[in-house]
Order: sequence, then structure tokens, then C-alpha cells
Amino acid sequence: MPKKDEKSKQTGSYGAKDIQVLEGLEAVRRRPGMYIGSTGPDGLHHLIWEIFDNGRDEAMNGHATHVEVALLPNNRVRVADNGRGIPVDIHPKTKVSALETIMTTLHAGGKFGGEGYKVSGGLHGVGASVVNALSVFARAQVHRDGGVHEQEYARGARKQKVKKIGSTKLHGTIVYFDPDPQIFKEIRYDWNRIVSHLRQQAYLVKGLRISVIDARELPPKDIETDSFFLSESGLTAPSMSFCFEGGLLSLVKFYNKYLKPVHRKVFYVEKEVDNVSVEIALQYVDDISARELAFANNTFNSEGGMHVTGFRTALTRTLNDYAKKNNLSKEAEGFIGDDVREGLTAVISVKLAEIQFEGQTKAKLGSVEARGAVEKVFAESFGFFLEENPDDAKQIIGKITLALKARKAAKAAKDSVLRKGALEGLMLPGKLADCQSRDASESEIFIVEGDSAGGSSKQGRDRRTQAILPLRGKILNVERARLDKMLASKEIRALIVAMGAAIGDVFDLSKIRYHKIIIATDADVDGSHIRTLLLTLFYRHFRPVIDGGYLYIAQPPLYKIKKGKDIQYAYTESERIALAGKDAPEIEEEAVAADEEGETVSASPERDEGKAKQPKVSIQRYKGLGEMNAEELWETTMDPSARVLKKVEITDAEEADKIFDILMGTDVPSRKSFIQSNAKMATLDV
Repeated sequence: MPKKDEKSKQTGSYGAKDIQVLEGLEAVRRRPGMYIGSTGPDGLHHLIWEIFDNGRDEAMNGHATHVEVALLPNNRVRVADNGRGIPVDIHPKTKVSALETIMTTLHAGGKFGGEGYKVSGGLHGVGASVVNALSVFARAQVHRDGGVHEQEYARGARKQKVKKIGSTKLHGTIVYFDPDPQIFKEIRYDWNRIVSHLRQQAYLVKGLRISVIDARELPPKDIETDSFFLSESGLTAPSMSFCFEGGLLSLVKFYNKYLKPVHRKVFYVEKEVDNVSVEIALQYVDDISARELAFANNTFNSEGGMHVTGFRTALTRTLNDYAKKNNLSKEAEGFIGDDVREGLTAVISVKLAEIQFEGQTKAKLGSVEARGAVEKVFAESFGFFLEENPDDAKQIIGKITLALKARKAAKAAKDSVLRKGALEGLMLPGKLADCQSRDASESEIFIVEGDSAGGSSKQGRDRRTQAILPLRGKILNVERARLDKMLASKEIRALIVAMGAAIGDVFDLSKIRYHKIIIATDADVDGSHIRTLLLTLFYRHFRPVIDGGYLYIAQPPLYKIKKGKDIQYAYTESERIALAGKDAPEIEEEAVAADEEGETVSASPERDEGKAKQPKVSIQRYKGLGEMNAEELWETTMDPSARVLKKVEITDAEEADKIFDILMGTDVPSRKSFIQSNAKMATLDV
């Protein structure tokens, strides 16, 4: 037995002195992901949403009409609202100003009860204080009761007491904050993401005006103004403003802008039951995808929750009851959830006084009472809608019946493919050159364009961890193709079998055979089209692959540049010019000759006698992966230590959905308009 002191040394001490007590907002800085989800782009933008939500909650309770978000120079954000203004009097418990309490204390706010707010998106009272804790600098300015009060902070700690700096006839709150570079490694705001989020919020609060301003490029001295709202100061900066009186009705029309409606009238209901306010709008469109957006107290719930469960239950039951009552469906088994949601665009919004989310990021609503309220309100109102609009109802039932028949056909086709695979011992497609490893975490598959590229990549790969699947031509556009038609495509079927995770309702991400699925197409128009078709396939039918971080796009070089014996690769036109120097600023037909090996050569100008000869510069333009030999392909595109891969991520699902509808759908006028309006952004290979 070891002696007592020896045992302590072996196990380490663990006593009261080892228990850490984090003061103030130190816990937030130590574990920021617990409060804002991550310290990446999502968390960075979450700071804006938290402060904006405070102003929006004022509007939801009838105290504000305008909220403004402004991006300022040096990564500063300014959020202003004309609500009541944060109280500045002394808090009875903390013995300091209520403003300081809210800005520097976790779980302090007016949203836990009492008469301050009837409904709010805030849950834990951590929004303003968390933003303050994760900012290198913050300032709160309150216009209230005739006075202007202000306080500044550094990384969550006050710099001085709240002080009165002037008088005012206005009311409201202005918050400035600079995200802390110690917390956020990259501070870069996405203008389109901010605009999209704030536009969505404007639909959710009828009559609320929301302004967003991008003043990042302006000199700071030009932004100093006495105006409460910068949008009213004559500031010359890119800006947008939103205000919608139609609420969710307008939002559904916005989402369906580029889609063909199945029925003319948009369903809409707004009603309160059991202290839960329910607002729902929906419309069916000629599409095979479903779009369900859920909000609780105007906070977007990306993972749904109880209100979505209640909506889906009522939707399926109501449509089945109506179809049977009116003899509109001959299908004895009835519709299931997948049938009634095909082609559906629906927005479900609930407002509750006492709300429960699952996690601080509020991705899923946990309030059980929301399910019953939504189910009751929607079932009753949608039933009336179908009875009062028989033509619209008939179109909806027809759409759903078609979805049911397609589901049966797709199931038969899928079962056939899976059954054949089982009978054949899950044989992999013959064109697949698989890797030796069976460890998915280290395995990767390159989806390449054509047999030529397939040949080079098979020779140049690392056979242990890299698999190659060549595709012939352009795959089926699956934007509007059902599962049975997809499975009839040899190329798509080969990809499904190669990935090993099946498809549809039996898709299982845990069975996927490669943790890096790399799309490698040629750098031309056809290659871009094939890449877009593949991205459409993954977005519509293998979304978990993208969400899991398994999908990538290879970045092969455009040029191979030789200077004497030195070889370098250029991935962009600017890199080519930088590497080739002024001797070969452009590739012109007259200055280019083909050598015996098929390599294009641009000769350097002759030098005067007596001067040192410059090495001859030769440039090869790669039109496709098939033009590279195995060694070049490995060095530039496949070698994990040297290659460049783009990871495919979805930062805005609604915007991504809209873009796929425009680019890959049947609405030709919308696609033409999109191409014309974005033509200047295109890089043409002519």
C-alpha cells in the first residue's frame, strides 16, 4: 500500500481550492460557444441578432416602430430602436443602474415575468450581456424621460458609471459594439446574410420598419451625427429598408416568387388560443420540395419544434378528412406526411409569454402548449379554407394525390435497386476505382468528369485513401425529378451505390464510405454546369452530406508556368500574370506555338548582346483535368499537403433554396432575369 502522501501525489489534489468560481461575464468569454453557438461566422452574426432582437421585442409589444442596424468602419456595429429605452434608475438588488445590470450581468432582463414584456424572443436574459462580454468595446446610449444616458464597456466590464450626457425629446436605445478579435479569429460580416435575416424579421412584425446600412467604407468622421437613426441623417452609404403590412401572407408570396402556384389563394390565419398567439400562412407550388419555416416569438427555429409537430399533424389529418368526405381520392391507405408536404411553402409563427427553447441558440421550440394551440387553430381554419375554396382545394388534393402515386413508384424503384444490390452482394459500380482503406474518416472519393480525367486521376491518386468515380456527360437535373426517375439514371445510381448510404427515407449518414466527397470538374462552361447539377443533387437529396461537412469542390490550376527548369502553377488569371511576369502578360495565338509534347510555349523576347539571358517563359493553359498527366494532377489537385479544396456549406438555406429554384427550375423568365442582373459577376472563358 502506498503511503498517504504518495497516494495524493498519484491522484492529484481535489479540494475546495480546486473549484473555480468565474466572476461576472468571465464564463461567457471562457465558453462562448455555449451562448452563441460558435465563434465562427454564425456566432459573429448572432451578436447582431441578439441586440437587434431587443429592439424587435419592443416593437412586438407595441413600443417601437423602427429598428436600424448599421455596419460601421473598423468592425463596429450600431443598433438603434425607438422603443422605451432601457431603464437607467438604480436596481434595488444590484444597487447600480438597471442599464449596467442588463449589460454586465447574466440572466438579468425584463423578460422573465412582470409587466415589462408580454412576449419576447429573449429567454435567459443573456443577450446584451453576452454581446458585451464578447466585444472589445461596447457603448449603450439611452434616450428616456427627457435625458440621454450613456455607459461604455471593455470585454464586459464597465469603464465608468452610467452618466447623463444631455437632454432629449426622443426615446429608445442605441448600442455600439466591436467584436473581440481574441474571440473571433475572422471578423467579416456578410451583407447579404444580414439583409436576408432582417427582411425576414420585417415580415414577422407587421408595420415594423427595419433599416440596414453598410457604412464600412466611409471615413469615420463622416458618420458622426446627431441623428438618432443614421438612415434619416442623409448618410451616403448602401442601405435597405423593409416594412410589410401583410405579415406572413407577404412572406409566403416572397418565397414563392419564382415558383408556379398550384392554387390561387394563399391560406392565412391569425388567432390566439390558450394564451398562445398562432399565425400561419401556406401555399402549394408546382415543385417536389417542401419549405417549412418556423418561428417562436419571431426567433427562427431551424430545427422546428412543438409548433411544427402540431402543424404537420393537423395538415395531414385535415387533408385526409376533406379528400374522403368529398370523394377526391381513390387511395384507400390515405395520405402520409411526405405526401401532403410535397410542394408546400408554409410559415408557422407562435408567440408565447413563457417560452422554452432547446439551447441558447433557440433552434428548436420545446414549449408543449404550442403544439396543441397550433393543431387546434390550424385544423379548424384550414378546414374552413378548403370548404370555402373548393377549386383551390381540388387543386391541392390533386397535387397531393400525384405525390402519393410518385412515392409508391419511387419506393418500388428504390426497393428494386436496393434489392438488386443485396442480391449482387452490394457490388460497387465497375467504373469506380475504390480505395484500399475501409476507414471512412480517412477515405475520399473524387467525382471526375469523363474517362480521360478518370484515367489520369486513377494513375496519380493515393490508392490507399483515394477513390475515383468518373461520370460520363451531364447527369440528370434532379431539381424537378422524382426518385424513380433519378434511380433510372446509371450515373446517379453509380454515385449512390459508391457512397454507400442509400437515399430517401433509408438514407443513413453513418454508413457513408467517404468523409470527403470531392467534385472535380473542368474549368470551363460545361464543367461549371456539371458541378451545378451535382450540387443540386446533393442539396436536394443528400443534404446531410453537406451539413456534415463532407462535400468539397476541387480547385485545379488554370495554368502551368515554366521559367527555365522552374515550374509553378497559377490558379487565377492574376496569379498567372504575377508568375509569368511582364514578358508574357497575355497568351496570344501569334506568340504561342505547340512543342512536340503538346505543350504551349510563349517565347521570351530576345535580349541585347552582352546582357544576361532571361529564362524562357512557357505557359500551358489547362482546359480540363484530362489534359494533366498523373503527376501533375497529383501535385496540383489531389495531394492533401498541397491542394486547395473548397468546402461546400449552407449559410442561408432559404436563399440557397431560392437560387436552386431559379437556376435549375422551369421558370425561364426568372432565370433569364437572374443571369442578366448578375452577368457582370461572371468570369467568362472565351
